Amino acid sequence: MSPPMLRRLPPLVLSLLACLVQPAHAQLASPGLDSQQCQLVKQHVLQPGAPVDCAQLQVVRFAYVDFDKVRHEDGEIMVMAAVAPQVKAVFDELLKRGFPLAQARLMEHYQGNDDASMADNNTSAFNDRPITGGKAISLHAYGLAIDINPLQNPYVRRDAQGRQIFSPPAGQGFGQRVASRAGSSEQVVELFAQHGFLIWGGDWKKPIDYQHFQVSRGMAERLAKLPLPQARQLFESSAVAYRACRSGHGNKPSDRKTCAAAAG
Repeated sequence: MSPPMLRRLPPLVLSLLACLVQPAHAQLASPGLDSQQCQLVKQHVLQPGAPVDCAQLQVVRFAYVDFDKVRHEDGEIMVMAAVAPQVKAVFDELLKRGFPLAQARLMEHYQGNDDASMADNNTSAFNDRPITGGKAISLHAYGLAIDINPLQNPYVRRDAQGRQIFSPPAGQGFGQRVASRAGSSEQVVELFAQHGFLIWGGDWKKPIDYQHFQVSRGMAERLAKLPLPQARQLFESSAVAYRACRSGHGNKPSDRKTCAAAAG
């Protein structure tokens, strides 16, 4: 749904949804990475020719509970600054719900090695790399894809013989999906979508990426080209459009995938 179409929605709907978007802004640090953080990222994660630079990235810090229900105050995830308020809102809600995360460390701790991060069951976002098993640039390279609890929510592909291959390998134990199991991504698909991450890798046929949430590639390319205020407005309008679609008309909620396609 485009911004002009949003203006056709009832003012009360827009105002209520906008209220849900705004509070996270005040809780965030300034956008952009400081010189020390930028240098670290360039050493380990950010390559020349990346679709975003240090000025477009932001570290979102948050508290979370682990699988033993112990609270941690050191959660960190790096994303495009345009989406930082929505990401903060997502992780604050995960804490409120008691949804467990094993840990959340920046990819520089793993020198940008996605396999190492997954093996450590690390929740992460920005990583300047191609898509797994391909050459196209990943949405992680924009800071517009988030992976949560890779062990409980593995990446699954089939080899030439049709056998399932799990990443991380220990994720095979979670190949049979149980939505009610602690840390399962099925529980938070709607939450991520409500905050603009409209695409879930668990909906894909091959490969299947249960840990993965992202925006559309078209949205990523548009956000990367815009100044921060306009990029943030565009992303938030997408989230508002999705919420409005899901609320339905005449109290008949629309399908999640239909609304994601319309809003993204």
